[in-house]
Amino acid sequence: MTTIRHLTILGSTGSVGVSTLDVVSKHPDRFHIIALTANNNFKKMLEQCCYFRPRYAVMLDQTGAEKLRAGIHKMGIDTEVLSGVESLEKMASLPEVDTVMAAIVGAAGIRPTFSAARAGKRVLLANKEALVMAGHIFINVIKQNNATLLPIDSEHNAILQSLPTGFNRNLTVTGVRRILLTASGGPFRQSSLASLANVTPEEACAHPNWVMGRKISVDSATMMNKGLEVIEAHWLFDAAPEKIEVLIHPQSIIHSMVEYVDGSVLAQLGNPDMRTPIAHALAYPERIESGVTPLDMFKVARLDFEKPDFARFPCLRLAYEALASGGSAPAILNAANEVAVESFLERRISFTTIPSMIEEVMQRVNRTSINTLDDILEVDSMARATAYQWLLEFSAKH
Repeated sequence: MTTIRHLTILGSTGSVGVSTLDVVSKHPDRFHIIALTANNNFKKMLEQCCYFRPRYAVMLDQTGAEKLRAGIHKMGIDTEVLSGVESLEKMASLPEVDTVMAAIVGAAGIRPTFSAARAGKRVLLANKEALVMAGHIFINVIKQNNATLLPIDSEHNAILQSLPTGFNRNLTVTGVRRILLTASGGPFRQSSLASLANVTPEEACAHPNWVMGRKISVDSATMMNKGLEVIEAHWLFDAAPEKIEVLIHPQSIIHSMVEYVDGSVLAQLGNPDMRTPIAHALAYPERIESGVTPLDMFKVARLDFEKPDFARFPCLRLAYEALASGGSAPAILNAANEVAVESFLERRISFTTIPSMIEEVMQRVNRTSINTLDDILEVDSMARATAYQWLLEFSAKH
């Protein structure tokens, strides 16, 4: 008998949310959409509401909510429109919902993701910040409330698929020697170092393999995205930093690997399409059709690997350092990076200034221990304020 899952999708108008709904649309007998949420893209949300007819639709932006409500009324759809952060948290913990896709980008996604974990939901985690900023707290909440955590990042999902069934976050017991996280290297893997100072936002967002949002595309170009994934892998799989190695793999066919003590290396391969990990997590432990084109190994023909260069990708170094420092360091790193990427996309700083800005903010903000979610959000706010102050000083000089 097919299990019907009742879903809330946090961030339904973003790339992961759209891909999730695409998979869901292929299996109407398996998935029922209860709630959709978004920031301010009310037009896309209205389209989604027309097709999926959710019970609730939430816009973080009040103006967007009002426009959506008017559109919903005009279309005669029986969907209740809400707004604000509190509504996001409510949608993540609805009694009738058993599965939550946490795909809100940035620190804004932390509270509703925690809300889903506290409510004991099956959490499909695409939001990096819950683990990067509040790793040990989030994992404890998952454990204490018997929630299920399934990673949506293609790399972490690949690791999960390459680990033994029933893996209990103990690498030593399961015979794992190390985790090998693959990275495409982004669009500037072979560019001269001198040319990076002149990179434009459009060039940085033109990823060679993946279709992603602007922020995560820039993170991929700087390899901060991979640095954040190293921190995530540490918490997801209880892996020491020295047991997590990054490999540049330009084809993005091997999504990650697990090396065992007997010399075996298990890898998950597939075309670069987020619908694969999404389908895997939605139906876990079953397998369902995702809509992804089958992998043609004859067409791929070759698989290349390179060691990442910290001179080219200083953001990766900064992430390893933040993980080693622990406490509030990863939260400071994440906040500084969000401001730096935003500033680059607004053409206020150059591409090569992104890591300089992050490193300076990490040096300026005092590092503390983290015990509660409020501690995390306070550090996040402090780091952002410091980043904006640095930006003012930088602008005054340039």
